[in-house]
Amino acid sequence: MVASGLPRNGFFPWQPVHLTVAAAVAVLYLIWTGWVVGLRQDHVYFLLFLLTMMLGHVWTRSLTYGFVFFILFWVIYDSMRILPNYEVNQVHIMQPYLWEKSFFGIWHNNEVHTPNEFLRMQAHPILDVLSGFFYLTWVPVPLAMGMYLFFYNPSWLLRFSAAYLFANLLGFCLYYLYPAAPPWYVDMYGAIQRYDIPGNAAQLLRFDTIIGFPLFKNMYTKNANVFAAIPSLHAAYPVITWYYARKSGLTAVSWLVLIDILGIWFAAVYSFHHYIIDVLLGALCAVSAIILFERIIMAGRAATWLQQYETFMKGHNFMHNEGRGVK
Repeated sequence: MVASGLPRNGFFPWQPVHLTVAAAVAVLYLIWTGWVVGLRQDHVYFLLFLLTMMLGHVWTRSLTYGFVFFILFWVIYDSMRILPNYEVNQVHIMQPYLWEKSFFGIWHNNEVHTPNEFLRMQAHPILDVLSGFFYLTWVPVPLAMGMYLFFYNPSWLLRFSAAYLFANLLGFCLYYLYPAAPPWYVDMYGAIQRYDIPGNAAQLLRFDTIIGFPLFKNMYTKNANVFAAIPSLHAAYPVITWYYARKSGLTAVSWLVLIDILGIWFAAVYSFHHYIIDVLLGALCAVSAIILFERIIMAGRAATWLQQYETFMKGHNFMHNEGRGVK
């Protein structure tokens, strides 16, 4: 069944405007990754994927343009390799650890432990599976929300994804203002400062062992920034998703996302990737981003720009549903 507003014969819609936009994206991305970031094989694959989506079919082009803010998020995150945050400010290793013990320390065997350390003593395969499962949802849940809005309310897709990008930009700024080591780093290296190490899956390796595949190990060895524990954007993403699920009238979905919030927050601590402090600051980052975006940014010209962008895409068959509009 063909979606409303999309032509049946939509393959290879190579009109001048589409070719121009695709060419501009390719040139700019190759210049940026080749001269600034450092071109890697995955950059080439990513660009080929984008061009295929933009030129392959009207539907895939529509999807790509609707997800433009998610794409920008990934490009910006990958580009943080250019200037690691430990080259901008001092890395805080023991301070977050001591704060965690001070505010949330748990007495066990006459010794104060962080919640991470205490939960490791209570480790169980069921908890390993649950923490691994929930920690994998930090990307699929926002994307699933975006896909739903793409089909049923594209105006809210633009608003949700723009707020998602803004929350990330706010979090990235905090990464540079306060570089912080995650719990697994303190557990492995103590107070020693080491900048030559890759990311580590920590207790998520238990999940890898259970499924018999190095899923998290492969993911975290490619981590762009080891000292980015504060704030926990893993904790922030589902909060933003929950808010816009409620805002766009998806009450049932919002309850499912609420469960995901609790699962991700638990997994962040259980897996030794974040302290409770990191999680709470991540949630605060999400709330602050939503308030700033909705009350200030959307009260200015940003709302007009989003409306113009939506109108442009509808005019070129990029979007096929009227939705509610940006208010």
